[in-house]
Amino acid sequence: MPVSVVTDSVASIPADLLAENAIDVVSLYINDGETNQRELDMDVADFYRRLEDMSSLPTSSQPSVEEILSAFRHALERGDDVVGVFISEKMSGTLQTARLAADMLLGEFPGARIELLDSGSNSMDEGFGAIAAARAARAGKSIDACVAAATTAFSRSKWLFTPHTLEYLRRGGRIGGASAMLGGLLQIKPILTVEAGVVETFAKVRTQARALAEITRKVTDDAATFGLEQIIVHYIVDLELAKRFAAEQIEPLSGGPVRVIPVSPVIGLHVGPAIGVVYETKRDRT
Repeated sequence: MPVSVVTDSVASIPADLLAENAIDVVSLYINDGETNQRELDMDVADFYRRLEDMSSLPTSSQPSVEEILSAFRHALERGDDVVGVFISEKMSGTLQTARLAADMLLGEFPGARIELLDSGSNSMDEGFGAIAAARAARAGKSIDACVAAATTAFSRSKWLFTPHTLEYLRRGGRIGGASAMLGGLLQIKPILTVEAGVVETFAKVRTQARALAEITRKVTDDAATFGLEQIIVHYIVDLELAKRFAAEQIEPLSGGPVRVIPVSPVIGLHVGPAIGVVYETKRDRT
């Protein structure tokens, strides 16, 4: 049976890759106190231009059950099974809502399968899994093979990023106030990652230049040991810095052009200005 892949907007997959791989996307929302916008409909560059000047941060919310129902139903009515790839359940209720939608539909479409996957992350760390599942589907593989392709991508990918400041994480309640103050006073530049569905500290250095160098060192080491399947540069706010980082440090490592992709506004508002990479190795990292 054919397989359709559904993911959410925080996966940050560029439009051309969504179209190429026939991936359907449900949108999370940004609420600035006056409007509640689907982030898929937002001008991401404009949002990031305004982010640094916002006195109070917007809030975010998950997709509605109706939107997820619509995406699943569209696939089921075509006769497809569905693989859903979603943001870490520890970060959002999106996966829980997807489970509710799936339960509502499976009684209506007996014999259909809807497999829901917790990516354990966000951004292209999630997106690589959705794309892997979709490519397996395009190759005519079974739903179990599509799930396996996504799961392999999750296990081999890593998300490393360094925020310019810890203030946004503090304001969003993601770390304690004391940690944010310490980082500001001592000019600590943490390198963060996502492990087991939550943000963790990978390393702490003193300057942004050292943070980017350490990210490059880690990618270099993993590429040498496990092979480099793919890599992208992610950014929040500072596109020019991201382009320089890609050109000067990551492209010499990858041996070719590297895409520079904005992180979704839902993630960006919680992290603030930041830069980093998501990469996938050819073999399992042990």
